Amino acid sequence: QVQLVESGGSMVQTGGSLRLSCAASGAIFSINTMGWYRQALGKQRELVATISRDGTTDYVDSVKGRFTISRDNAKNTVYLQMNSLKPEDTAVYYCNAKVLVLTGKGFREDDLWGQGTQVTVSS
Repeated sequence: QVQLVESGGSMVQTGGSLRLSCAASGAIFSINTMGWYRQALGKQRELVATISRDGTTDYVDSVKGRFTISRDNAKNTVYLQMNSLKPEDTAVYYCNAKVLVLTGKGFREDDLWGQGTQVTVSS
């Protein structure tokens, strides 16, 4: 069974930096798009950034120029470097991955989520 394990969440002051990591493990054939989402208290989950297998990235406007998403395909890991953090970045950050697995009936793409990691930015 494939699972995603996140790490790196913490509390920082405004203007600080954090790096989140998310590693996929299990019976993985390959991983297509990987991404980071976040959910602030009382709000809906929103997309933060995505990265395709070939490295094409996309960001929500509010983090452009501050956050950088990257991945290491050999390690099945995606990262989110967050700089110039603001209080409004406070949220639980979730990793997402579209994982291709090989079953007895062929390939299947599973849409997987990590358990979430808390990022708190104090003013």
